[in-house]
Amino acid sequence: MLVFSNARLVFLAVPKTGSTAYEQALAPLASLTVSAPPDLKHAPIYRYNRFFRPMLERFVGAKMDVLAVVREPVSWLGSWYRYRQRPEMTGQGKATHGISFDEFVLAYTSRTRPEFANVGAQSRFLRPARNGTAATHLFRYEDQAGLIRFLESRLETSITTRRANVSPGKTPPLMSHVENSLRRTAAADFSLWESIGHNGAYGQFRSSA
Repeated sequence: MLVFSNARLVFLAVPKTGSTAYEQALAPLASLTVSAPPDLKHAPIYRYNRFFRPMLERFVGAKMDVLAVVREPVSWLGSWYRYRQRPEMTGQGKATHGISFDEFVLAYTSRTRPEFANVGAQSRFLRPARNGTAATHLFRYEDQAGLIRFLESRLETSITTRRANVSPGKTPPLMSHVENSLRRTAAADFSLWESIGHNGAYGQFRSSA
């Protein structure tokens, strides 16, 4: 999570959406950089609202806009799947060695997810708090140019990013019945991603996750 007090902007780090690359590029400009532990670095809306928002609004003296990036759900799960195939994951319960991508996604859609497929949901990460705290600017991961234009305008600087923490390899295609199951189970995630337009505009947030 990055906080830019002068720009009145908070950049939430949704996992597997390139947040590490932006952290490396923008940390020198940030008033506050939360890079560890993971539960704070990747603080979702509800955690931001509970622990960070009151402090920031008190000391900055204004309400902060909240920026986040959302990735197409199949691609997002593919990144998780490949990330957990790294050699250093060998022997861990979260590893996906010996598991096909279809098996990973079916496990994700199951009622009780095994450890290796328990990666949360982007719609749950960004679900608005009861007091109305929500992301005010959402960009698709696939629209890096739009995101950079927004950040350069808001932070009044030029930005260059380098790929970081990239999951190895390529994601295999899903069998049609597996993708159909995912689209039913993760309907809120697909709806959220599809609602995002250009320049951070998006439709009404709906989540039943």
